[in-house]
Amino acid sequence: MIKVLVAEDSPTIRAFLVSILETQPDMRVVGAVANGEEAVAAVQDLKPDVVTMDIHMPGMDGFTATRRIMETLPVPIVIVSGMMTDQVAATFRAVEAGALAFVRRPAGIGHVDHDAEAAELVMTVRLMSEVKVVRRWRRPPPLGSSSRAGTGAGEAAGGRRRPRLVAIGASTGGPMALQTILSSLPANFPLPILVVQHIANGFVEGFAEWLRLSSGLEVQVARDFTATLPGHVYLAPDDRHLGIDRNGVIRLSDAAPESGLRPAVSHLFRSVADQVGADAVGVLLSGMGADGSAELTHLHALGATTIAQDKASSVVHGMPGVAIDMGGASHVLNPTEIGAKLVTLVRD
Repeated sequence: MIKVLVAEDSPTIRAFLVSILETQPDMRVVGAVANGEEAVAAVQDLKPDVVTMDIHMPGMDGFTATRRIMETLPVPIVIVSGMMTDQVAATFRAVEAGALAFVRRPAGIGHVDHDAEAAELVMTVRLMSEVKVVRRWRRPPPLGSSSRAGTGAGEAAGGRRRPRLVAIGASTGGPMALQTILSSLPANFPLPILVVQHIANGFVEGFAEWLRLSSGLEVQVARDFTATLPGHVYLAPDDRHLGIDRNGVIRLSDAAPESGLRPAVSHLFRSVADQVGADAVGVLLSGMGADGSAELTHLHALGATTIAQDKASSVVHGMPGVAIDMGGASHVLNPTEIGAKLVTLVRD
């Protein structure tokens, strides 16, 4: 039985969320609280398996409560957010504080989107309950101006051919890993970076803005037929696969979901293998399942540099772990090391 704590200041919404979760035969809501202080205390007293957390609450807000919980008695936290701009922005502050996942607050009963959004909430809580150990790593300090030099265009310093593109795939635990990696790259990083991050619909624009502000790189949601540029990061949009053509132009696709996923890391890595081949760098970060694992292994076989996140720093070591087991990783590193390796690859 999955024990859930619900933190939400609105009595109506709190009862609504409880009713959705209590209908599940494998879930029991052990507490429902109205603010952050109560949430921190309830985690200590009730020992829930998962916490669903509102952001805007009186007194201690969801961001502060998340940070306190992660400092004292870490437990998987799912942010349940409205879609107002300030709520989306605050959601990513909570991710930075340690929240593992975020979902849109389900629409009311009778709304056309209610069933799908309620099912997403239930699925996310169920998946997060499987995360038994919540791991964190420290974000590296910003690079000084001297560290940002020396990554101009041309061949790498060692004379070998420099990669043309970086492709990154991530799921659960990916946002903080990705932020750590991007924050360690220089502003003049000479390669475009394509990213598929499994994320709830409606959050990708806010995700791009959070990464842009926290990393200093140009981060944007990918648009079809856009020519990729060095030092720019392109995120897969909601419900479309991300790929690239041989000229470095982004191609989006409405092809069928792969293993229920669209966008899928598998689609991105296949596209990169076909169009860029050995001149790519493939990176597979924390996530459940095996999306992208076989395709990273294929990139490795083509001669591309491939990197899998290590188990110690992964929230969930499914995707990178499968790739490692398949022999598909040239390097197994934590996010800080991945950022350093990417810098090395364009210098050596």
